Amino acid sequence: MENRNPLKGVILAGGKGTRLGPLTLGVSKQLLPLFDKPMIYYPLATLMAAGIRQVCIIVNPHDLETFVSVLGNGSTFGISIVYKIQPEPEGIPQALSIAEEFIGGDDVVLVLGDNLLIGSGLGRSLRNISGLNGAHIFLYQVENPQDYGNVKINSEGKIEKIVEKPAQPFSKFAIPGLYFFANSAVEKSKKLKKSSRGEYEIVDLLNEYLVENTLTFTPLVRGTVWLDTGTPEDLFLAGEYVRIIQKRQGTQVACLEEISILNGWLKLKDLENSSMINQNSQYGKYLRSLIHDGLVFEPLVHNQSE
Repeated sequence: MENRNPLKGVILAGGKGTRLGPLTLGVSKQLLPLFDKPMIYYPLATLMAAGIRQVCIIVNPHDLETFVSVLGNGSTFGISIVYKIQPEPEGIPQALSIAEEFIGGDDVVLVLGDNLLIGSGLGRSLRNISGLNGAHIFLYQVENPQDYGNVKINSEGKIEKIVEKPAQPFSKFAIPGLYFFANSAVEKSKKLKKSSRGEYEIVDLLNEYLVENTLTFTPLVRGTVWLDTGTPEDLFLAGEYVRIIQKRQGTQVACLEEISILNGWLKLKDLENSSMINQNSQYGKYLRSLIHDGLVFEPLVHNQSE
């Protein structure tokens, strides 16, 4: 089913991944394995589940060739992928100005390349966000809100304040790396000033919409899992989570071809053109099982039904 209000998607997959060193000395962290797939598959699956078919991936100059070899132009997955270069990592909002030509006059969804979101019904929830007049974020309850963008909710249930990594958090709610923006975010991102960290801060961009009273939010329901894979321990735990789900259910989390079929962008017969179809891997075997058995259940990572 096509999104009623089509958006474009941007994945920020640049950065140096210093917290994962020495793993990232020679490869982008978004190309590291998260169990049995490259990390980049997971944020791409999130965008596809939201009905987004046009995607821009922002990468480091020296990683471009490898990303293209892994994902190509997206046609294998029934989507379109273009790549833009991030010369130096200067903060999350920089992705919007880098992707300005790609975004054009459309609204945009920005997702961080090292974030994993899994939840039944998540795709449907994302598709329900339409008619953007400003920005829309998600809130997720965590044990360590001081490590993330943190929000203060007033007595009327509205966001009163957003602060990046506060010493004294206002609440247990953190902001995952998934942001819906009206097209105005491109120009706003270009006017931001760098913080004391020497970066353009996503919180500063969100606060502009907060001042304009055009920032809305959705609390992610219990059962939805958000994992940040920025450290070796986080990367291991996320991979183990995916392994357990796949082993228990016999499905694939973030199977891009399967999501595309559920969206009506590919047909089962199109899987025969996948480079993975003849691979002797669990992913290749899963694609062959889809051809043989058809789609019986929608994958847990994204429930596409209405």
